[in-house]
Order: sequence, then C-alpha cells, then structure tokens
Amino acid sequence: MAVLLLPSAVLAQSVAGDAALLEMRSAYSRGNSFALANLLPSVRGHTLEPLAIYWDMRARLDRATPAEIRGALDSMPGTYWEDRLRNDWLLQLAKAGDWDNFDTELPRFRMNDDRQVRCYALMRDVATGRTPGDAAAPLVQANWLAQRDADDGCASAARALFASGHLKPAAVWQRARLAMDSNRPRVAMQAVSLVDPDIVPTVDSIAANPAKYLDDKITAIRPRTKELVTLAIIRLAASDPAVAAQELERTRWQAQLTKEERSWTWGVIGRRAAQRLQPDALGYFAKGEARDMHDEQLAWMARAGLRAGAWAAVHTAIGAMGEAQQSEAVWVYWDARALQALQLPDAASAQARARALFESIASTRDFYEQLALEELGRPITVPPAPAPLTADELSAAQNDPGLRRALAAIRLGLRSEGVREWNYTANLHSPGGLPERELLAAAAVACQNALWDRCINTSLRTPELIDHTQRFPTPHRAQVVSRATEIGLDPAYVYGLIRQESRFVTDARSGVGASGLMQVMPATASWTARKIGMTDFKPAQITDRDTNIRIGTAYLKLALDDFQGSLPLAAAAYNAGPGRPRQWRNGPVLPGEVWTENIPFEETRDYVKRVLANTTNYAALITGQPQSLRARLGSVGPAPTNLPPANPDLP
Repeated sequence: MAVLLLPSAVLAQSVAGDAALLEMRSAYSRGNSFALANLLPSVRGHTLEPLAIYWDMRARLDRATPAEIRGALDSMPGTYWEDRLRNDWLLQLAKAGDWDNFDTELPRFRMNDDRQVRCYALMRDVATGRTPGDAAAPLVQANWLAQRDADDGCASAARALFASGHLKPAAVWQRARLAMDSNRPRVAMQAVSLVDPDIVPTVDSIAANPAKYLDDKITAIRPRTKELVTLAIIRLAASDPAVAAQELERTRWQAQLTKEERSWTWGVIGRRAAQRLQPDALGYFAKGEARDMHDEQLAWMARAGLRAGAWAAVHTAIGAMGEAQQSEAVWVYWDARALQALQLPDAASAQARARALFESIASTRDFYEQLALEELGRPITVPPAPAPLTADELSAAQNDPGLRRALAAIRLGLRSEGVREWNYTANLHSPGGLPERELLAAAAVACQNALWDRCINTSLRTPELIDHTQRFPTPHRAQVVSRATEIGLDPAYVYGLIRQESRFVTDARSGVGASGLMQVMPATASWTARKIGMTDFKPAQITDRDTNIRIGTAYLKLALDDFQGSLPLAAAAYNAGPGRPRQWRNGPVLPGEVWTENIPFEETRDYVKRVLANTTNYAALITGQPQSLRARLGSVGPAPTNLPPANPDLP
C-alpha cells in the first residue's frame, strides 16, 4: 500500500530504477562494462544504488585508477558493497604488488573474512618487519591448510615463508596429503612445487595411477620418495582401502616411512574403510598413533568405535582431536557417553564428569544438544520467550539502511545479493555483529516480510535470547497440517523437513534441480504423482505451493512406509535416495543416534540430524507437550527378512 500512495512521478522513477537495475545485473553477468556505465545514471538515488556502483566498478576494476576506485568506495560508505569492492581490490593490489595502496585499504576492510587477504597481509607484515616470521608462519599455515583451492594468497605467503625457513617442509607435505586425500591433485602439485618443482609431474602421475607408481618404487629410495609414496598410498586408499593397507604393510615402507607418516596414512585408510562401514576400519586405525592423525580421520575413528561399541577407541580418538573440534557438541556428547561406558577413572567420577559435559551443551538448539538434555533427564520443551520487542526496537530494524537494501534486492528477485547484504548488516558490519535484541528485531522484520530463511538464520544468532516462534515458524500451516494429517504423517516431521530443505522459500531451486518448499526433483515428482493418481500432473506444477506440498508429503510417506516407520531412515532416503540408506542399515542393530553419526555422506548425516532435531522442536511448539528426540530416533538395523520393501521402485 505504501507504494501505491507514492506520487506518480516518484513511483515511475522507482519502477524505472528497478528496470535499470535488472538490466545492469544482466550486463554484469555478461561482463558488459559499456552497458553498465550507460545504465548507472538511471539508478542514482535508488535504494540499491550501492549494488549498481559495485557492478559498474567491479567490471572494470583491473583498469580503473585508484582515484576512481576510491571514489566508488566513498560513494557507498558503510554498505556491504563498499566492503565487497574493497575485498576484491585488496586481492588485486596484492597480486600486482601494489603494497602502498594495499596498506592504505587493509585497515578499512571491515569483514576481514578472506583467507587470501589475511595471508597477503601476513606476508606483507613479515616483509616490512611488523611481524616476525616465526609468529606469522603458524597463522599462514592454518589459513593455507584450511583453504580448499589452489588460490594465490596463502600459496604466495607460504612460498615466501618457506623460502625464508619459517614455514617447515612438514607443513608443505601436510597440505599435499590433505589435497590428495580430498581429490584435489592440482592443490597437491601447487604445494610440492614449493619443495621441489621437478617432482610436480610425479605427483600428477601419482594422482592418475598410484598403484603403478608404487610398483615402480622397488629400487632404492631416492630423495622425496618416501613423501611421494605416502601420497600414493593415500590416493590408493580412495579406491580400495584394503589394497592400500597391504601396500603400507610391505616391509620396505614400514622401514622407510616415519612413524608420523605411517600413522597419518593409517588414519586415511581407516577413514576410507569407516566411510564404507567396513568392520576392519578400527583395526586400521589401531595400526597408527592417534596423536599423529588429522582431525577428520579421528572423527571417523570415533564413528567406527561407536559402530563397533568400542568405547575406548571413541575416547582415544576424541582425546587426540584438536581443541576446537573437541569442543563441538557432537564430540562433547560422545566423550561423555564414553566416560560413562568406561567408568573412567571410576564410576562416580565418570558420572560426575559426564554430567558436567552434558550440562555444557544441553539445550533445545540442535541434535546433540537435545540428546544431552535427555541424558540429564530433561525433555525437550519450548524455552521461555524473551521480552517482547519494543516499538522503538522494531522501528530501528525496519529503518536500518542495510536491511532495507536487502529487502529491496530480494523483492526485485536479486535474492543472492539481498541475502549477502542482510548477513553483512546483521553479522559483519560491526565487530561481533548486532546485539541480540537488535538481531531479534531484524529477525522479526524478516518474518513480517515472509523472508523465513532470514528470519530463522538471524534468530539463530542469539544464543541467550531464544525465540522459537522465529526459529521454527509455521507458514502455510493450514495446508501443511491438513495434508500431513490426511495421509498419516506427523506435521512436525513435515515442518522439520521443509525447514531444512528450503527454509520455506517457495521458489527455492537447488543446484541439481530440486524445486519448491520440499525440494522435489522433477523425476521424483512425476513418479510420485503417478503413484498417488495425479494423472494431470505437469512438471512445471512442482513450483506451485500446494502441489509441492502434496507431492513432497506423499513421497515422504512412501519412504517412511518403505523403512518401517523409521524417521532417520526416511529422512536419509529423502536426501540421498532410498538405495543408500538400504545399504547403510545393513550390519548390527544400532541406536538411532549411532547409526545417524555413521552416515557416510556428510551432507546426509547433517541433514538427518537437523530434520530430527527440527521435528522435535516443532512437535513441542505444535502440541505444547514435552518431547523426546531419542524416541524418534529409535534403533536402526537390517530390514526384516519377512517384510519386503513397501515400494521397491521408490526413486
């Protein structure tokens, strides 16, 4: 209504500005800097003018003068797009070696969340004597090892510090190991080039055929051979852990590899076997020293221990993890369970220590936090709501320039740009982000505008002030509840799944083509429509809200029936397809939380946890009654032999 009350001239100007912005987005995607420059005057004064300025300058950043770039920055102070442009410019300045301008702009970079910029800054500090090399090397190493791709910033800093002797060869080889283990041979080659450029082709050949390289190493060991052998066995483990184990056990490698190299490689082999749910995984881990293994390997050692009921292995793996990983709720919870099972150092002390660990994470927030509550004998309930927002608090959020820009961008269909502006305003513009009351007010504005994803994500950033009506909204309630009840589904389960799938974004579309609230794939939608008798279904209908809910809930019910009512198995099937959880359930009968923690795919493992935790919170909200996550998890084991799949052709 506010738009309709605007004077006609103002309204026409706004509509023209919107159209020009959309044209600019198209020009930016094509790299048409000429069109961008011509369109820019048409959006002067528009709410999203900073975005337009960014597009225009970013398209010609490599040829603009420092004065032009600073003029653009100065024209949009305090915005996300100012900081985004400065981030891009800092990277360009560092690559060009323009350190004077880099030093001038770096203190003005508010986000400070770019690893490449951090590494360039550390390299610069060492070069100018502001930071000793010994102090900078661990920071560069941490950023370099955490970086997935072969980007220039941290690689350049690592090269400089390696040349000066401050970064040690062990860090370079660890980078290469991590890269080879995660199927990024180009990153591994970039790393080893620091040590010896001449062996880069060898690393390439190892990535292509590790078995051949190992067969060729019967002759005497040459310099760098043992490190390259380690890379080859790591690469081999990706396709066949058992063959890699046989190779590592050969006498010549046992004698020539260091204890640390052998332990790290056993950790890789153990992880690969554990991800295949193979019973010999723990045996592989036991051949190495846990303290020499990487955190991801230790996580899988703990999971293999859970699957085997080997609590000592669980406790050992968690104890060897880095401090940051140890403090994650998942490992706090399982360490407490291990202490209880092992009664270390005695029953009373173990129980007291375990209780303290459970207390440290217990809340309604997520999967293990809820399980910790139940370990303490407390059901999952709706926490008390914070004090209501005042009119002034709500007004301040409604009038916040950054939030208004984000809303305007999303209204125009520029969701990605709007989300980035929103997140920057809420979390990055000021050190530490907005205070909790202001975050609640921002979340309320998002809810008022039916931006449920921003409502949820913003509200989740208030650890002390918990508003479950924001964190677990129930849009489309009449449609969801009536449809779920009609086909025998728990509405809380449907809401828990939708919240994880789309955050209630009705036009959400995944990278693989899943669409709508319940993120249904086209082929799955067509199969389900036939199954439930929707003879007039057309693929384009899947984005219609009611059709999406009807088909998504129908598929979920079919999956639930196929898995004998198991909520974790059905959720896994919804995310990864039914074939995989049918395989994953083979083996011992496990508590639902142990089975879930051993799901081989990280995405599906996280998905199942979140759907089940969401479901429990939604049930508490919808029914007003205390709830149990553990009851929903149940136990998971092989399918009953006398009960064939209800829907064997379930896609």
